[in-house]
Amino acid sequence: MNDGTDYRAILASDTPLIDVRAPIEFTQGAMPAAINLPLMNDDERAAVGTCYKRQGPEAALALGHSLVQGELRESRISAWRDACLANPDGYLCCARGGQRSHITQAWLKEAGVHYPLIAGGYKALRQAAIRVTQEQAQKPMVLIGGCTGSGKTLLVKQHVDGIDLEGLAHHRGSSFGRTLTPQLSQASFENQLAVALLKKDAARWVLEDEGRMIGSNHLPECLRDRMVQSSIVVVEDPFDIRLERLREEYFERMWQAFSSAYGEEAGWTAYSDYLHHGLFAIRRRLGLQRFADLSARLDDALIEQQRTGRTEAHYAWLAPLLNDYYDPMYRYQLEKKTNNIVFRGSFNDVAAWLAA
Repeated sequence: MNDGTDYRAILASDTPLIDVRAPIEFTQGAMPAAINLPLMNDDERAAVGTCYKRQGPEAALALGHSLVQGELRESRISAWRDACLANPDGYLCCARGGQRSHITQAWLKEAGVHYPLIAGGYKALRQAAIRVTQEQAQKPMVLIGGCTGSGKTLLVKQHVDGIDLEGLAHHRGSSFGRTLTPQLSQASFENQLAVALLKKDAARWVLEDEGRMIGSNHLPECLRDRMVQSSIVVVEDPFDIRLERLREEYFERMWQAFSSAYGEEAGWTAYSDYLHHGLFAIRRRLGLQRFADLSARLDDALIEQQRTGRTEAHYAWLAPLLNDYYDPMYRYQLEKKTNNIVFRGSFNDVAAWLAA
């Protein structure tokens, strides 16, 4: 068995990790296959940390034991035991492979469960993930470009060497890009990316031509630097085909997602708010008059959708938004990369080019 130091093998195999750090630490950065079952909650950890600074390690350790005892101790041991039995090939993990994972391991041993730990803890795994991304980012890349609605993400997802950056970020990159899954912290996003790269270990990467930011997550600098130098293939599909793709994705699927998540009434409110928020986020760039006009058209389209269930009325604001805002902006950005463009064609043409 891995002794807890072959970090790449642990990451690449989705080896289960029982992460005993406090919830705030887990939220700030965690590995994809980790579950959080803390030794101490946030308040307990803060109290122990303050004690450590003022009175030293022995007093802090004693305080930790006094805070986690009796029924509380037993309930946490029970949760760890259940997780260990459900994931017999996993590891315990704390911040640096120090006291918290060793205490957890010792308490489990007293309860009859022998379970290994990650040497160096989350910090060691995190450093391994950073190195993976730095190494994998040196490989050749092909970027898929094209105006909004060109099916770029679909081309990435169906390619054997594709890495769906937007999927990893839980965001589609535009002001309307948020999904119902909240975005992860920056460190967790980078960890997800590293594991995805490590699992495929392709000779060449196929990525979408992204900006520096995807929602609140930014691309690692090493990856971004490589992308700037990479070849670009551009999807050039007819405007009506792009509109249809966007209608299905942003109006049909998003309404279904909100309805499934919140129920019909609350889901409709959340769906309407999502569309209005997306438009509101770019109001200054649109200009207040154009923003007001598109907002009124959006309101009319929502009334029509709620009345009939049909979503074609959204074309009345979506088409001018593409024509007057998104398309000119993307074409301006693409002009600066002209020397990197190696192929242009329809969705099917680009798919065939990538396959060849």
